Amino acid sequence: MAGLSVFARVRQVSCAAVATMLILGGSARAGDPPAGPLTIAEQGSFFVGGRDVASETLSTLPAYAPAGTIIVDQIYVRYQIPVAPARPPLVLIHGCCLTGKTWETTPDGRMGWDEFFVRRGFPTYVIDQAWRGRSAASPAQVNAVKTGRADPNALPPVFSAGREAAWAIFRFGPEYPKVFPDMQFPLEAQGEFWKQMVPDWSAALPVPNPTVPALSELAKRLKGAVLISHSQSGIYPFQTAALDRSGIRALVAIEPAACPDPAKDDLAPYRDLPILVLFGDYVDASPRWAPRLKQCRAFVTAANAAGGKAELILLPEIGIHGNSHMLMQDKNSLDIADWLAGWIEKRVSGKS
Repeated sequence: MAGLSVFARVRQVSCAAVATMLILGGSARAGDPPAGPLTIAEQGSFFVGGRDVASETLSTLPAYAPAGTIIVDQIYVRYQIPVAPARPPLVLIHGCCLTGKTWETTPDGRMGWDEFFVRRGFPTYVIDQAWRGRSAASPAQVNAVKTGRADPNALPPVFSAGREAAWAIFRFGPEYPKVFPDMQFPLEAQGEFWKQMVPDWSAALPVPNPTVPALSELAKRLKGAVLISHSQSGIYPFQTAALDRSGIRALVAIEPAACPDPAKDDLAPYRDLPILVLFGDYVDASPRWAPRLKQCRAFVTAANAAGGKAELILLPEIGIHGNSHMLMQDKNSLDIADWLAGWIEKRVSGKS
């Protein structure tokens, strides 16, 4: 393995271990992803949504000068399509302060969910939310203040997640730097995780976030997709379905920051729609997450009473333990992905 980077070596060894487990472990099923080289029919990227705005930019002069029209509110989409796909497309939507990197190679170099689901036979689409990552933000408000045409109070709020506060939010432990027992997140590679953090403009955007209508457009384009959200984006699939059910085959909200409020929101858009709300471990011990779990339980109960097909699952209750808020990056992430693939195959694809 001479010449490989540290993370490439970890990835190679990890993939070999997974392959050995699948071959020798006796627990492999017909639907498990094959080991070996990844074979795909197509990969690429595109943008969905967007609107024109007038912009200014820094010129070579010591003042800002008009620069014309730019496009904002679009979402970047990267996709991989397996050979002869027999399962519905998945759209993976990241949460606060992050980008589509959430679903890619884990901080310690293991296979991410984007690759796992392609190997499992799902066309997989990974997005960057509007105004995040490769989806452009508008500099208009900032430049208006810079040129003196707007009050400094008009500057948009931009949030960044510091690791000390994020530690408890991501449930690595009760507080920084304490760690929960049997924690599955690869804390030895946490430096790589913190590098994933980017400025989050969502507080400066309208509700629903511009990502929501773009997701609706994408679902229609895919002619039947499962929307899979995480954390801050947890409410987006619900808002997308409320906007238009077209093209939506199921909703999966992983550790959502919010579910629809059954006391305020119309539950009709969720009738007969397969819905999964999924939480990891240590939720009841978190002052931030315990109320959100309670609220999502209320939604699931109300949605089912209104003719829904909603489920709420806590991983410890199905025998999967030690998971953080970033469960798609935890050391047992592929076990969770395998379980989730089975849920989708049964509830959406009709496979046993």
